[in-house]
Amino acid sequence: MKHFVNIKDIPVSDLRKIIFDANKRKKKRKNLNTLDVDKDSPLKGKLLIQMFEKSSLRTRLSFYLAIKQLGGGALTLRPDELHLTKGGESLADTAKILSTYGNVFMLRTDSEKKLKEFKKHINIPIINGLSPSSHPTQVLSDIFTIEEIKKKSISKLNICWIGDANNNVINSLIAASVKFSFNLNIGCPKKYEPKKPLLRWAKKNRGKIYIFNDVKKAANNADVIFTDKVISMNDKVNKAKKIKDFKKFQVTSKIINCAKGDVIFLHCLPRGSEVSNEVFLGKHSKVWLQALNRVYLQKSILLYCLDRL
Repeated sequence: MKHFVNIKDIPVSDLRKIIFDANKRKKKRKNLNTLDVDKDSPLKGKLLIQMFEKSSLRTRLSFYLAIKQLGGGALTLRPDELHLTKGGESLADTAKILSTYGNVFMLRTDSEKKLKEFKKHINIPIINGLSPSSHPTQVLSDIFTIEEIKKKSISKLNICWIGDANNNVINSLIAASVKFSFNLNIGCPKKYEPKKPLLRWAKKNRGKIYIFNDVKKAANNADVIFTDKVISMNDKVNKAKKIKDFKKFQVTSKIINCAKGDVIFLHCLPRGSEVSNEVFLGKHSKVWLQALNRVYLQKSILLYCLDRL
């Protein structure tokens, strides 16, 4: 049994195993329909329990399809349906019940403390489907997508992030840049730079992280450009002011032209004003493949957690 909570805590050899398996399984599904089960049906009879404390589209769909294609089943819970929030049942007791009924638990939460407590008390693997400080399933899936398109290891590519550098996706991307040893340029306003403890950890572990307050310099010679919504879910900020702060950091064709000619654009979605329609819907954008690939990566994460890789 293995947990999948933070990229920082997972050996790169294991992360590579997951990507390798995702690539292999995707190729084998060319002639199968969406709900057809993989021929080896490796998780037949297994139950994935999902709990969403925050809204979700891609994570919910991809994990549901992932367990179905592996031969198992899924049950989705909302916290307002449980005694955990209304009836006074303890988190520890809830975790024991989940362990009794299910084989793996995926949590999308607004609380790091809750994720930590579930991990402490649960007796089945737990997967972090998104927390305030990290989004590991998204970022590992994005690495899978990048390498599928570019046909080379991400360690040989220049990756660029443009936008708010204080959210869960960029935190996981920084962790991934250390694990996979790739160059990561971050373009953001000065007061939205990554947290210093994370940068110190990256530096200590020989991370190649470069911060720019000039968006064109950040995008220079990039193979991949990422961005994310300026206003994240449950962001308790002055929204008008924050949008104004990022006005010069919108990913436009001018920014794309600073990168390599075959640069790809990625966005974990949903989108806002941080990217122009021309870029989002243009030839460099691979956002739909990026979203689809989450199914294949989630399958391999499930197999990893249940010691089937």
